[in-house]
Amino acid sequence: MPLSSWVEQNVLPSVLRAHDVVYRKTNGWIGHRALMGLPCLLLHTVGAKTGKARSTALTYARDGDDYLIVASKAGDPRAPGWYHNLKANPEVEVNVGPKRFAVTARPVLPDDHDYARLWQIVNDNNSNRY
Repeated sequence: MPLSSWVEQNVLPSVLRAHDVVYRKTNGWIGHRALMGLPCLLLHTVGAKTGKARSTALTYARDGDDYLIVASKAGDPRAPGWYHNLKANPEVEVNVGPKRFAVTARPVLPDDHDYARLWQIVNDNNSNRY
């Protein structure tokens, strides 16, 4: 296994968890820039099953005033938990740095007329890793 693959599988998850904790504990004062300088936001949702408050640090791209996030779960065929939370309750809040504000989530699916353009934006932002 190449070293980069080993690092991605064995080291990166721990680093990302640590980043998530720091971003949440500092309410966005530390952590707006993630690894490799990618912008990162905190998504605040309510658990679809539990009703508990949840926060997740995610990289994002911008399209005008819109924040774009991808429910990729690092290539896993299953959607991440926060995606299910958004489907159940799309009225959420985000932190971008220390600023916290309300947003309404809207999924963009492959049959959406804007899908290709928005996918290009998020993929370019993430160095074509999606």
